[in-house]
This record gives sequence, structure tokens and C-alpha cells, in this order.
Amino acid sequence: MHVHVDEPGQALTLSGQLDASTVPDVRLALHAAVDRGHGDLVVDIADVELLDATGLGVLVGAHRRAGRHGRRLVLRSVPPRVDRLLFISRLYLVLHVDRSRPVSVA
Repeated sequence: MHVHVDEPGQALTLSGQLDASTVPDVRLALHAAVDRGHGDLVVDIADVELLDATGLGVLVGAHRRAGRHGRRLVLRSVPPRVDRLLFISRLYLVLHVDRSRPVSVA
């Protein structure tokens, strides 16, 4: 898993596998971004290859932390396979997804 800080406290890009082995580092990065910024925290996940239940949990946790800080966690460039997972788990009702920039299917 690679975490790239696009704009400190405002925007991150995640790439690779978001699973039990990578969650601790991602959690630290998300919490730091929530704590340092204001307004929406945009997380681009176009290059997330794998997302398991633990990865979903860290996104939900960051969403809740953002809410406590008066912010929103916004997922951008959600790949179709992750979008299906959000639908099946009903997390699309909880997490904010920016659908203004569609992800191309290669």
C-alpha cells in the first residue's frame, strides 16, 4: 500500500492493497489528515487493487473521525469492484462517494 499526500489535510491518494497488513499505516495517514485539515478530506482510491473488510473498517473509522471534526471523508475515483463492495455491504449509505469523475475500466 502506498499513501500519497496530495494536499496536507485535504487530499490523499491510496494505491495497492488495503487489507489487514496495510491498515495501520493507512489509518495513521487518514487520522493525521483529518486532524490537520478542514472541509472535505478527499481520498482517491482509483489505484486500490484490493479492499477487504479490514480496509472497509478503516475507511468507516476515518469517516466517523472526520464527522467528529466537522468534516467529510469523500472517496473519489472509486473502481467498479470497490463500488460493488460498497453496495453489497450497504456502506454506500454511509460513505460519501464523489461520482463526478468516473473511473475508466481498463
